[in-house]
Amino acid sequence: MKETKTYRIGDAAITRIDELSLAAFQFDTLYPGADPAALERQRVRLEAGSFDPATGTFIQSIHSWLVKTPRHTILIDTATGNDKNRPEIPPLHRLNEPFLARLAAAGVTPEEIDHVLLTHVHADHVGWNTRLVDGRWTPTFPNATYIFSRIEQAYGESLANGEEPAANPALGPALRKPADRVYDDSVRPVIDAGLARLVTVDGSEVLEGLSFIPTPGHSVDHASIRLVSRGEQALFAGDVMHHPLQVYEPQLNSCFCEFPEAALRSRNVVLEDAAATGATIFTTHFAQSSAGRITRSGERFAWQFL
Repeated sequence: MKETKTYRIGDAAITRIDELSLAAFQFDTLYPGADPAALERQRVRLEAGSFDPATGTFIQSIHSWLVKTPRHTILIDTATGNDKNRPEIPPLHRLNEPFLARLAAAGVTPEEIDHVLLTHVHADHVGWNTRLVDGRWTPTFPNATYIFSRIEQAYGESLANGEEPAANPALGPALRKPADRVYDDSVRPVIDAGLARLVTVDGSEVLEGLSFIPTPGHSVDHASIRLVSRGEQALFAGDVMHHPLQVYEPQLNSCFCEFPEAALRSRNVVLEDAAATGATIFTTHFAQSSAGRITRSGERFAWQFL
């Protein structure tokens, strides 16, 4: 893991808390069915820390963002978690990573986290919601309010109960569903403990200066999280994009996107908004610093790591 840097957005201090670095996917796996010419067009723009040209493998990261404001200590997304049974996702299966030690190295204990904000309910974004204690999945952050989409919760609950969940027809057809067991081991225990606050993803503030912005498609009600402080803006983009290649080639949907048509629309909205506002973008799976800015030239976008 690289040395951790803390970014300032107004009064907020933002630090990446690492879980995993991955070199697991080549183009045809991460973007199934896509034209390989998209990669060839952009190879020269992909830095060595994000792409291995010798093997054609994308380099990615899984991490959380620690956000400290004058009033709150917040985690945005909670990575994969230890001991989670994910046999269908081998890189995430039964991890044993020092995530909480890395959080401690950033000066924060689990008890000091007062809010957990979740962009969506996927295995690698909600895993540290809970940890295994005496054989039971127990909330990792016992004093936190976990804030996430009411629609994501209902969708996950339906799947966990063996029902066929309803989704907004405007999203288009569903290509896939979330991984099994995630809701039961990483979401339900938080709800049962009375720590969940379910929200409507409509751009409204959920905390002072923090808003859930609708960017559905990767999941049924995926949210990007906007932070505004002293006139400066950040956007925690979640899984709108998995790799810088998608900034240059926004038509690429990852193999993890559930509603491909909506995912494409949301990606374009984020790219246009980020280029127009100059917001700092904090990504979940980009490697290197994982933070950067998006610029626009005509119809093309570009990415610059910070």
